[in-house]
Amino acid sequence: MDRVDIEQVLESARRSIGTEIAGLQQLHAAISNGLGKPFYEAVALIKGATGRLIVTGMGKSGHVGRKIAATLASTGTAAHFVHPGEASHGDLGMIRSEDVILALSWSGETTELSDIIAYSRRYRVGLVAITSNPESTLATEADVALVLPKAEEACPNGLAPTTSTTMQITLGDALAVALLESRGFTPEDFRAFHPGGKLGAKLTFLRDVMHRGDALPLVHSGTRMGDAIVEMTSHGFGCVAVTDADGMMIGVISDGDLRRHMRSDLMTLQVDEVMTRNPKTVRESLLAVEAIDFMNRSKITALFVLDAAAKPVGIVHVHDLLRIGAA
Repeated sequence: MDRVDIEQVLESARRSIGTEIAGLQQLHAAISNGLGKPFYEAVALIKGATGRLIVTGMGKSGHVGRKIAATLASTGTAAHFVHPGEASHGDLGMIRSEDVILALSWSGETTELSDIIAYSRRYRVGLVAITSNPESTLATEADVALVLPKAEEACPNGLAPTTSTTMQITLGDALAVALLESRGFTPEDFRAFHPGGKLGAKLTFLRDVMHRGDALPLVHSGTRMGDAIVEMTSHGFGCVAVTDADGMMIGVISDGDLRRHMRSDLMTLQVDEVMTRNPKTVRESLLAVEAIDFMNRSKITALFVLDAAAKPVGIVHVHDLLRIGAA
């Protein structure tokens, strides 16, 4: 087997990446030079639709289309992919007049798209095209044509879709983000579509993982330390909150406080003499990923969660956050 020259391989990688970067730079410039108006019109058409966004494309454009549909669906735009070949054999029934179609074809003359184009015109379904050929059938029939710059492919033969598919997927991402921002899509909305895996864990709120009710280690101001240590030990969080007569949290006693006040009469002291006043606390609307970062910076292992009246309503331990994969 021929020996592979490392410098040739690395030079090939640099050349390919550089070529695709140049394509993206052309796309970036196009938004300010001709592509901006139709991009806005595409966003307005998709956002204004009462139905769904139907994404379609053949070959590599189809693979890109599937990714774009998935990104849109996960960011608040109801979208799914319809294969153009299957559309001609019954799947056109999935497309309704209230929908909008986003069709991808670099040449704009993909044969398999002809039935979807004809269907969209017959039933007045909104049609957005992503193509590089403004004179193509797809571009001229579309309600909005997003014409991409004809950038050089990274493939040295100029045949394999490389730069072109990178530009398609980037424009699809730009559409998804513009729609997301125009709808005011929040992290909480995002979590609704990403409940599983690492991303779901990071977007979990403390109210979803915190311990409540009888699980909270609480004592009142004036309680003897002997009783406070029993309360602290029985709950296993390594701390206990001290509340006033109104139930507001005024301090916390941790393992560290016990070590700092270790002496023969510790058990007879009142909690007010040992507790740390103005402890670090959080609200239940804090994200798990933010909470674990806060705990790391504060060098603590447990956090009390307070309501608007400064009353403890929950507690979360670092192990709770690690268990769900928030770190």
